Amino acid sequence: MSERGHFNTRLGIILATAGSAVGLGNVWRFPFMTGQNGGAAFILIYLGCVFLLGIPGMVAEFIVGRHSNTNAARAYRKLAGKTPWAVTGYLGVITSMIILGFYAVVAGWCLQYLLVSIGGQLVGNPQEVADYFGSFASNPWKPVVWTVVFIFLTHLVVVRGIRHGIERASKLMMPVLLVLLVVIVIASCLLPGASAGIKFLLQPDFSKLSGSVFLEALGQAFFSLSLGTACLCTYASYFKRETHLVRSATHIALLDSFIAIMAGLMIFPAAFSVGINPDSGPSLIFITLPNVFQQAFSPAVGYVISILFYFLLALAALTSTISMHEIGTAFFHEELHVSRQKGAWVVTVVCCVIGVLCSLSMGAVDSLKIGGMTLLDFCDGLTAQILLPVGALLTCLFVGWYIPHKIVADQLTNWGKGKTTAYHVFLFLVRFVCPLCIVAVFLHQLGVI
Repeated sequence: MSERGHFNTRLGIILATAGSAVGLGNVWRFPFMTGQNGGAAFILIYLGCVFLLGIPGMVAEFIVGRHSNTNAARAYRKLAGKTPWAVTGYLGVITSMIILGFYAVVAGWCLQYLLVSIGGQLVGNPQEVADYFGSFASNPWKPVVWTVVFIFLTHLVVVRGIRHGIERASKLMMPVLLVLLVVIVIASCLLPGASAGIKFLLQPDFSKLSGSVFLEALGQAFFSLSLGTACLCTYASYFKRETHLVRSATHIALLDSFIAIMAGLMIFPAAFSVGINPDSGPSLIFITLPNVFQQAFSPAVGYVISILFYFLLALAALTSTISMHEIGTAFFHEELHVSRQKGAWVVTVVCCVIGVLCSLSMGAVDSLKIGGMTLLDFCDGLTAQILLPVGALLTCLFVGWYIPHKIVADQLTNWGKGKTTAYHVFLFLVRFVCPLCIVAVFLHQLGVI
C-alpha cells in the first residue's frame, strides 16, 4: 500500500477543512435562522457557540486523527483498543456515506439550475418557477443523472490524492467561491431598498432570544463545522507534525462563519428589495431566489447573477462532498488493503446507489418512503438529528475522559512547544461543557426540550 499523503501547506489545510464545512447549509439554513431568531443577536450567540464549543469539538477530532495518522475507523480503534469506543469511527464513516448520497441529489439540482440559467430558461412568473422545480425533482431520470454526475465529479478529485487532488482543488475552488460570493453580495446590497434586508439580518432583536434560540445557534454551529462526521478526524490524519491544531481550528471557524454571514448579505437585501420574505430549504434556493433574481435585477444582470449564484452553490456543495467522499475512501483503502483508486470506487458506487434511491423518492417512485417521509428527508433527518450529535458527543467524551492525558497534551501543545494553559481550558470544555450542550441540542431536535 502506498505511503499516506499529507497536506503540503497550512493554507491548504485551512481551505480544504473549511471547504468541508462550507456547503448548501451556509446559503439557506444560516441566513434563515439568523433572520428568524433575532438577527445580529443570533449571530453573536452563534459566534459564541462556534468559538467556545465548536472549536474545542474540532480540536478533539483533530487530536484523534493526527495522533493515529490513519482513517477514522482505525484511528478510534487504535486508541480505544477492544473497548466500545471504537464504534465511534465506524459511525462516522457510515454517516459520511449517507450524507454524501442524499447531499449529491441536491447538489445535482444545482447543476441542472446552472445549466438552465446559462440557457436563459429559468424565467417566468412565480408559479411557473415553482412548477418547474416540482416537475424536475419528480422526473424519473434527470435528477438521477445529475446526482451520479456530481458524485463522479467528487470522485475525480478524491482519486487524485491529498496534495494533487483535495488540496489543489480546495486552493482553486475556495478563492473562486469567495470572489463569487463577494460579487453577488455587492450586487445585492446596491439594490433599491436593500437596506431593509441588511437591517433585518444585522440589527439585533433581543426580544426574540430564548433558550430555544440558543440551542438553535449551538446546533447550527456544530452542523456548520462538520462535527460528528469523522471528516475532521480524517483530514487531521494528513496534518503535518508542526501543524498548530487550535490555530488551524480557529482560522477554519472564522472563514466558515464569514461565509455564512456573507450568504445572508447575499440573500436578504435582494429579497427585501422586491418584497419577498425568504423561506428555508430547497424552496429558497430553487423557487424563491430565481424569482428574486428576475424581479430585483434587469434581465441582463439577473441572467449573470443567476449563473454566478448556481455556480457558487455547485462549488460550495463540491467542497463538502469531497470531504465526505475522502472519509470512506481512506477507510476502504486502508482497511481492505486495496489501492486508493479502488477504495474511492467502492465509495462512489455505494453513494450512487444511495443517491439514486433518494432522488427517485422525490416523486418518481412514491413507495420509497420511510415513516411517511421521502428517503431523502429520512436520510437528512437521521444524520442531522441523530448520527451527527451522537458522533460529536462520543468524540468529546472519548478525548476528554478516555484518551491518556499525555496524548491530548502533546497534540494540543505540539509536544510542549505551545502553552499548557490552553490544554486545561480545552479539557474542561470537552469533558463537561461540550457534552452537556450537545445533549441539550440532541434533545431539542427530538422535541424533548
